[in-house]
Amino acid sequence: MRRLMLLRHAKTETDSPSGQDHDRRLDDRGRSDAGEIGHWIGRNPPFPNLVLVSSAVRAQQTWDLVWEAMKDRVPAPDVETLDELYGAEPAQLLQIVRMASAGDPKRLLLVGHNPGMHELALMLAGHGDKAARKALEDNLPTSGLAILDFDTDDWTDVAFRRGTLALFVSPKLLRQMSKD
Repeated sequence: MRRLMLLRHAKTETDSPSGQDHDRRLDDRGRSDAGEIGHWIGRNPPFPNLVLVSSAVRAQQTWDLVWEAMKDRVPAPDVETLDELYGAEPAQLLQIVRMASAGDPKRLLLVGHNPGMHELALMLAGHGDKAARKALEDNLPTSGLAILDFDTDDWTDVAFRRGTLALFVSPKLLRQMSKD
């Protein structure tokens, strides 16, 4: 069994001081939401063994805050920054996932961007939780986390429609659940 966790970066400022999209930083809500999703991950094993993070400032900041919120409960994963995650399309993201077989983590977390992450989640989910699929259909929101399981022992076997969408969660959904 292999578990893939797709986390979209948290909410960002509209523009960066440099004027470059790659340099946009998290805004106040983004910092809060990243911490919230980090707390959730830290309370809901299994935890990632390997984390691949986009080189964009907002993705790096998201991971830093997620890790800060969960580090007291979770064994430290290996973390790598990948330029290729920035602006990647689903086919490129799938190739990145398959390349994880070199280190053979059982659980892989990608921290990246839409539209690629959202499209990848939808394309990988062949079956699974219907409520999660419905919630994910419209968008993978900022700080949204899609968790997919694959009945394989090798990341190279991961393919479109072969995953089971185990769960979809976001800070907004967490707030709604706490009200119920």
